[in-house]
Amino acid sequence: AGLCLALLCGCAMNNTTKLLDPNNRDTSVKPGVDFYRYAIGNWLKKNPIPAEYGSWGSFVILGEENLKTLKGIMEKAEDKGGTEGKAKAQAKAEQKAEQMVGDFYASGMDEKKIEAAGITPLADELARIEAVTNLKSLTLAVAHMHQNSADPLFHVFVGPDPVNSDLNIIELYQGGLNLPDRDYYLKDDKYSKETRDKYKQYVAKMFRLMEKAGQKAKAEAKAEAKAEAEAKAEVVLKIETELAKISRSKVELRDPRKNYNPLSLSSLTKIANKFSWPLYFQAIGLKKTGKINVGQPGFFAGLNKVLASFSMEEWRTYLIFCLVNDNAEFLSSSFVNAEFAFYGKTLNGNKVLMPRWKRVVGTVNAYLDQAVGRLFVKERFSPQAKNRAGEMVKNIRTAFNKRLAKLDWMTPKTKKAAAKKLAAMTFKIGYPDKWRDYSKLKIDRESYLVNVIRGNYFDFHYELGKVGKKVDRSEWPMPVQIVNAGYLPLRNEMVFPAGILQPPFFDAGADDPINYGAIGMVIAHEMTHGFDDQGQKFDERGNLKGWWTKQDETNFKAKAKAVIEQARAYEQFPGMPLNGELTLGENIADLGGVSISHDALQLALGKKKQPLIDGLTPEQRFFLSYAEVWKTNMRDERAKMLIKVDPHSPARYRVNGPLSNLQEFYTAFNVTSNETMYRPAAKRAKVW
Repeated sequence: AGLCLALLCGCAMNNTTKLLDPNNRDTSVKPGVDFYRYAIGNWLKKNPIPAEYGSWGSFVILGEENLKTLKGIMEKAEDKGGTEGKAKAQAKAEQKAEQMVGDFYASGMDEKKIEAAGITPLADELARIEAVTNLKSLTLAVAHMHQNSADPLFHVFVGPDPVNSDLNIIELYQGGLNLPDRDYYLKDDKYSKETRDKYKQYVAKMFRLMEKAGQKAKAEAKAEAKAEAEAKAEVVLKIETELAKISRSKVELRDPRKNYNPLSLSSLTKIANKFSWPLYFQAIGLKKTGKINVGQPGFFAGLNKVLASFSMEEWRTYLIFCLVNDNAEFLSSSFVNAEFAFYGKTLNGNKVLMPRWKRVVGTVNAYLDQAVGRLFVKERFSPQAKNRAGEMVKNIRTAFNKRLAKLDWMTPKTKKAAAKKLAAMTFKIGYPDKWRDYSKLKIDRESYLVNVIRGNYFDFHYELGKVGKKVDRSEWPMPVQIVNAGYLPLRNEMVFPAGILQPPFFDAGADDPINYGAIGMVIAHEMTHGFDDQGQKFDERGNLKGWWTKQDETNFKAKAKAVIEQARAYEQFPGMPLNGELTLGENIADLGGVSISHDALQLALGKKKQPLIDGLTPEQRFFLSYAEVWKTNMRDERAKMLIKVDPHSPARYRVNGPLSNLQEFYTAFNVTSNETMYRPAAKRAKVW
């Protein structure tokens, strides 16, 4: 579980930034009517969304600041030109990492070379697909693409065995769709139909661009090429629609037990025999598969029918689109612009394409995340910040432990299991003690896309090498420079990267109410994920082993019902209410996160009387800091997409929703029973 959708990384804001700026508030709105508007209403009015973004708020602003820092780091590395010099082993490793970062960045910034190359860097990949004539060659093509260039048909990855979280196994997961969710293909509401139509136009556009890139079409052939591209787009949509029909919904995918289906290779072959699984695993280089976790057996069984329903020519069309679509951003400008027009403008509402340097920084960050992270923390993260965040974690764990002991819905036996799990929970703060070794990855300045393909292959086989081996629990699981945080159920571990330990989320020099309202809530939010309807299915080691009784489950569902109903009552757009079931886990974590962090703040402050600061009590500063974290302006296009696919509620409801259930909030801002956010005690949701 994560705090937000993946976003660009973060770094320290300018030290003059005022963490609680009174100018952000809209005091024409009462706190008890709409606290979100009261706390940051003027900020919303004064901060229009920059043209290149679909949203603008704390996460993206921090990411924007960080992009500038990373640009400086990469340009410095680029200027060094790969000169190693004489150094000790550790310094050499750092120099090698810096050299790779500089070379990758340089290859992405060489616009002239990328334009001249057009689609030719994909020539070998396209030739492999064109050679597909039967199911055997289709299997080999998919295996090659998964290692090098794209992700058609399904996902394959390596992770801890859910029932033995100390052992890594191979996992298969439904996939093959190029729209954000299966419902885009299956629903017939106006928004879904319009998006499908625009998607089909986009697919056709990509095929026309390939035709132009492959051969200079004569004028009289243009109409024929257009018709052919539209026919191919129809094929892609038909195949993906069939894949969508056999896919589970996002709500169904929330149940980890249903996603754990261990099979042997022979059993997998029986349920999906049209695809040559032994050949696939041999082709990707996995000699012994061992136990295979097939996330959604119905999807893979359904593949048989889908594979038989289309000709090899149609499968080639689908694979070619997947290849070019997955790599469009690394090709010449015509492909970049076409991809942006659909995924950027249509789905997210972005007005203009990000400048090249931002896009390249993002790519280098993705493929060399720890090499970049190593340079990032050296420049931007302090040991003092790491220590203070660690102190907060301890207080929040203590506060949560006290809440667990007082819960009215957990049976005594389950409370003991919860306390045991909480005590065993591990924390990663800031950055790893040991950095990843990239020495076997070749990066140079010759071709941007070739570097990307090499990066894909390197990552794929780095992960594949873990199959059958013990899980390295010391391994750092996400980029240290990302503005995010996460709870990993299979490790019973929380991760707080350096990227989010920056203002406005965290400031080592700020007072406690500010930090507990922001990063404290984030820490507590993530902590609750280990104990909710999904977390209860994993024990203290991260094994898929439930520790609730049936009575606990019944009691929890009764508590959760109020959270679901509250979410369903929020309607950001007419006819588009929030999905209470999809957002349940995150809404409960938001509600628990702010409650537990408030308790932890009281522990940090002690019994000593606290002074007013800028006329505000500590509790008022806490809740205002909480709202500041979620300040967001978002384009309608992006907001509508997220309502369909995001397990988190929109920002306004992430603030007003939890606070409307808290007496501490009512007390802090004198909320009365005739104000909009007030709920009678019997109707307030309380889980933790």
